[in-house]
Amino acid sequence: MKTIKLLVIDGQGGGIGRQLVEAVREAAIPCEITAVGANTAATAAMLKAGAQQGATGENAVAVCARDADVIAGPVGIAIADSLLGEITPRMALAVGQSSAKKLLLPVSHCGNVIVGVGDLSLRALTAEAVQYLKNMANDTPC
Repeated sequence: MKTIKLLVIDGQGGGIGRQLVEAVREAAIPCEITAVGANTAATAAMLKAGAQQGATGENAVAVCARDADVIAGPVGIAIADSLLGEITPRMALAVGQSSAKKLLLPVSHCGNVIVGVGDLSLRALTAEAVQYLKNMANDTPC
């Protein structure tokens, strides 16, 4: 199994990022998890869930996105001004331009509606994300 450099990005209260970090930890996927919050509350929630390192803010997203294997979080992390304005254009650009795989949970909030995606619970979305990471760690085609 290979170790995956996983960057989890979230904002607001960090609930989605927290749940992702917890699920990856519970699944024992070999990941080096870096948590970057758009605010300190989001960062703290993800660190408490088990991320090995964390940082907060726009520059942290830009720097950490450069060498991540996978970037995970709500779809809003790739949309400028989403999460009630917490995701700056520079943050969204850093996510979009990163060579990392993007594992975006299609959460329809804050004016972003994902058409064609069933109304899955956050738990179901997280389970799909964890399965993707397991396949990646085992070099199974995703």
